[in-house]
Amino acid sequence: MKNILLYTLLLLSCTSFSYAQKDVQAKAILTPLSQKYRSYTAIKSDFTFTLDAASENMKLSQVGTLIVEPKTNKFRITLYNPGLAKQEIEEEIISDGKSQWTYNKKDKEVQLNNADRSETAFNPAQLFTIYEHGYKYLYNGEVKQDGKLFQSIDLTPESDKIQFFKIRLMIDKTRKLINNALIFDKNGSKYKYTLKDFTPNPPITNDTFTWDAKAHPGIEVVDLR
Repeated sequence: MKNILLYTLLLLSCTSFSYAQKDVQAKAILTPLSQKYRSYTAIKSDFTFTLDAASENMKLSQVGTLIVEPKTNKFRITLYNPGLAKQEIEEEIISDGKSQWTYNKKDKEVQLNNADRSETAFNPAQLFTIYEHGYKYLYNGEVKQDGKLFQSIDLTPESDKIQFFKIRLMIDKTRKLINNALIFDKNGSKYKYTLKDFTPNPPITNDTFTWDAKAHPGIEVVDLR
């Protein structure tokens, strides 16, 4: 699951940064949304990640928590075992902006790398503001699901080198927050992130964005820097 999740995150990072004509209605929705997310010093959100690969007759699901400090490029992605009532960590991706730790419980190891700070490197904050650069966007109208009203917007990457051809954002019209993002891969697979329990400016410390070796006895640290 880690490789699949990381793959989709990398897909989101490989955008071109040219500017193109945008749909006026979509821009009117996305601009204040972007300003709202950028007003926070930190963001925390639980999420569900699902993969539907029809060509391979495969469906996968994972739940997790995302914490980010957009201005410092610090983040922590925690993935849990979805089959347990009590949350049990399976994998984590942690970055303090300089170093990045990727923990896999099954392998009993954490890989340490330098954080990629290049222009095209993935920053999880892009899950909230990914539409700002490298996309054309189109407003599809309102959709009602489970008694809630959503605004549907399709993002199309301007670069033809990206491995997906569309992202569909569903925005909660009342709360003015992204509810889910559905990614359409060119190979026919669909990846969906559903965000829930959104918390702006959560109480966090610097320890949130570093690997605590003392709290993980017996876990091998593989330094790949």
